[in-house]
Amino acid sequence: MNDSAASPLADRDRLLPPLATEDFGLEFRVVARGGTRRGIRLERAFWTSLKQMAESRKCTIGMLIDEIAESHANTGNLTSAIRVACMRGLAEENQTLRRLASIKTINAILVACPSPAFALSSSKKILTFNAPFQQLVRRQLPAAPNEDARHDLKLALDLNVADIFARLDANGEMPVATGFVIGAGDRRYRGQLNAARAPVLEPELLMAFVFGG
Repeated sequence: MNDSAASPLADRDRLLPPLATEDFGLEFRVVARGGTRRGIRLERAFWTSLKQMAESRKCTIGMLIDEIAESHANTGNLTSAIRVACMRGLAEENQTLRRLASIKTINAILVACPSPAFALSSSKKILTFNAPFQQLVRRQLPAAPNEDARHDLKLALDLNVADIFARLDANGEMPVATGFVIGAGDRRYRGQLNAARAPVLEPELLMAFVFGG
């Protein structure tokens, strides 16, 4: 018998987040709106989903269930309609977030910023930057190539990237200030920047906004 087949998956091997036992428990609630009262039995995971959907839409769970009931009056199974509505709502929300969480969004943010700014990987590799940052490099480091400021450009931070992410986690994603040095050839430039977490799913990236030299 192969014991490894029955062993629990490590978090890094999972394709989906682990399911909590309590999410499977059926919970009965009476939902009332206006003169209509409905007794509904759903798994707790779906009640949680309904609550999140109601909060994001600034309405009540009763209002959501009313709309689902009216839209799917012919199905004859309100609980199934609610489950499908929850899944559809989550799928649409996930699609919207994936569209926002992209390198295109990062580029748009950097382009909109009037001060020098760039995106940084966990290995301190500059992935993309805006025109003011390129102008800063050309002005301060004339040895840097003209076509692409990333080539041969060395970057050092006073705080390491792991510490920055840890501080972002601890302070509710408020930007973290740190000093930095960029260099090309034998030239160096020291400045200050604010680091914020980039809106991407994976890998973790930082957006750096230069505010002083």
